[in-house]
Amino acid sequence: MVRLPYVTALTTLFSYGLLFAFGQLRDFFRRILDARKPSNLKGYAPICLGLEDFYTRRLYLRIQDCFGRPIASAPDAWFDVVERYSNDCNKTLHRTQKTSKCLNLGSYNYLGFAAADEYCTPRVIESLKKYSASTCSVRVDGGNTKLHTELEELVARFVGKPAAILFGMGYVTNSAIIPALVGKGGLIISDSLNHNSIVNGARGSGATVRVFQHNNPAHLEDVLREQIAGGQPRTHRPWKKIIVIVEGIYSMEGELCKLPEAYTYLDEAHSIGAVGKTGRGVCELLGVDPDGIDIMMGTFTKSFGSCGGYIAASKEIIHHLKHTCPAHIYATSMSPPAVQQVISAIKVILGEDGTNRGAKKLAQIRENSNFFRSELQKMGFEVLGDNDSPVMPIMLYNPAKIPAFSRECLRQNVAVVTVAFPATPLLLARARICISASHSREDLIKGLEVISKVGDLVGIKYFPVEQEKTTAVEKLKKVQ
Repeated sequence: MVRLPYVTALTTLFSYGLLFAFGQLRDFFRRILDARKPSNLKGYAPICLGLEDFYTRRLYLRIQDCFGRPIASAPDAWFDVVERYSNDCNKTLHRTQKTSKCLNLGSYNYLGFAAADEYCTPRVIESLKKYSASTCSVRVDGGNTKLHTELEELVARFVGKPAAILFGMGYVTNSAIIPALVGKGGLIISDSLNHNSIVNGARGSGATVRVFQHNNPAHLEDVLREQIAGGQPRTHRPWKKIIVIVEGIYSMEGELCKLPEAYTYLDEAHSIGAVGKTGRGVCELLGVDPDGIDIMMGTFTKSFGSCGGYIAASKEIIHHLKHTCPAHIYATSMSPPAVQQVISAIKVILGEDGTNRGAKKLAQIRENSNFFRSELQKMGFEVLGDNDSPVMPIMLYNPAKIPAFSRECLRQNVAVVTVAFPATPLLLARARICISASHSREDLIKGLEVISKVGDLVGIKYFPVEQEKTTAVEKLKKVQ
């Protein structure tokens, strides 16, 4: 958990207060100047209201060039970022024909399958020729190919569950599945930092939702005891169902869940394929039997270089979902080439391609992640998350440091992702680094060197540098 220093909290609050005050002052004078101008929006309600509109206009638009940067190549270790410019103080951005080759520290390409692969790519191209880009149908009609059935069987075998079901979008896998599993009269107990897809799925289910403190099994136990003893609101009848929902790796914190002390519904969007000796996720990493997890959710968008998601569970649960979940019954099935990409990637991980490339990729992602994290910590950055996690947030806090860090890194050909409110709490803005097995040691040292320079320039090294430990960047300088 982040322990925000008082001085940092005060300066961050002061910065937001200053932005708010000047923004309100500008709005006041704008209303006076526009009072006599005719309005072109008569009869239309504004899209955004109140503080949401104010935040978008006066805070987000000022730094929107730091978000949504278009790319012009595959998201490999290095990729091409399209250059943009604005003539109206960032209200609108215009793309140019120029691109910058940048080190990619923002994509979820954990195992490097998102770029061309000697085993996956030819098979994906062949599936495109055979099945086309889309089935143009839902699974229950004409959109169920033998590839979809093969992938469901392969996923179930890979994660150690009896059966699995596929979905065309990772976000929908949570938001559509949860209402199909629990409804009115049920109880969902959710980690306070669960992903938005889980939050929306829980809200849409009609079940009662209770939240426990992030990664705190003791508080989870207290909430469970209280809710079981009290029962449903007003009637105090026993709950029809109780589901506890946690994530394998929390995407904004980079932390592993305390799985041995939790159970039931596990979201492995960021952990499947990326952690564990053979890539089978946090169950393998933490030594938990998959039989102890009722429902295992994951996506194909990170480690497998594709799209979509899955639910793995008992045959009875999967049978129920195939007959009740709207995302399965009404949504177009996964694109066959995307399905083939996942099949090929899993076979590489399992060594069924006849090589040990999968084992090498898994070893490389662990080595790269732990190396990069330790070097950042030696430099004095406040880095969240656990060892072995390829996600490592660097705390920025102050709103002025968000665009400063992002723009300066891009200027030095390192592409990073910055995250701020409402994706994080207002005072806890951060840069989220994602490491890949495709990064070489030279790539990582280049990234560390740039981040260290920018960190000094922006002032985000909140901890003292570990003088007794020589960083890899300093070693490289000595060699040169």
